[in-house]
Amino acid sequence: MNLSLYSAATGMEAQQLNLNTIANNLANVNTAGFKRSKIEFQDLLYQKPTRASGTDSGGGNLVPTGVEVGNGTRVASTSKVFTQGQLTSTGEKLDLAIQGDGFFEVQRPDGTLGYTRDGSFKLNAQGQVVTVDGLPVMSSFQSIPAGATAVTISENGQVTVQSAGGTQSFRLTLTRFANPSGLRSLGGNLYEETGGSGTPEIGQASEQGFGSIIQGYKEASNVNIVEEMVNLIVAQRAYEINSKSIQTSDEMLQNVANMKR
Repeated sequence: MNLSLYSAATGMEAQQLNLNTIANNLANVNTAGFKRSKIEFQDLLYQKPTRASGTDSGGGNLVPTGVEVGNGTRVASTSKVFTQGQLTSTGEKLDLAIQGDGFFEVQRPDGTLGYTRDGSFKLNAQGQVVTVDGLPVMSSFQSIPAGATAVTISENGQVTVQSAGGTQSFRLTLTRFANPSGLRSLGGNLYEETGGSGTPEIGQASEQGFGSIIQGYKEASNVNIVEEMVNLIVAQRAYEINSKSIQTSDEMLQNVANMKR
C-alpha cells in the first residue's frame, strides 16, 4: 500500500508539470513565432517481488508471466513542436515570416548566436536590422541606409533597397537543424544550439528544402487553443485520479491501524 502512495505521488507530480506546459502554451497563444511544447512520460522501474516470467517452475516448465509492480511515472521530455504557424499580414516592410524550414540568426549580448522564427524586425539608429529587444539580426542582413524609399524582399531572400544614393542588393540566408526539437529555449523567442539539435546548416531561402521568406507577414503561434483546452481537461482528470489513489491508500492504511482497537 505504501508503494501505491508513492506511485500516485509521481503521477501527480508529472501531471503538475504537464499542466505547467499546457499553461505556457496557452499563455503564448499570441506570441509571434512561438512553438508549442508537448510533454512525454515514461514509466519508472518495476519491482519483481516473487517470480519473473521465463523462470523454471519445475519439470522444464517455464512461467509464462511474472509478477511486476511499477513505481509510477516520470516526465521524459518537453519537446517543441515545429509545425508551421499561420501567417498574418501586417504590411510592415521589415516583418518577415518563414514559410517552411529555417530560422533567422540573431547575435546575443555575449556574442553567441541565437535562432528565432519571430520576424518582427526593426531598424536601430545605425540602420541595422534588429529584433524588438535590439539584438542584431545576422542572416546576411546588411544595414539599411537612412532615407531609404523602398525595401523589397522576395521569397528567395533577395533584398533590394532603394535610396537617394542608389540601389543596394543582397540576399538573406536561413539556418536549419537536423533536430530542431533539440534546441534549447532561451525565452525572448530565441533558441540556441545543443548537442541534441545538431550543428546549424546555413542556406539560401527557397532552395534545397529551406523555407521561403514572406515580407509584410508574421508567423503566429502554432498553439491550437481547442487542443490545449482538451489536454488541460485530461491533465486535470489524471491529477484527480492520482489524488484519489492516495486517498484510497490512506483509507486502507487507516483500516489496518484501526484493527487493533
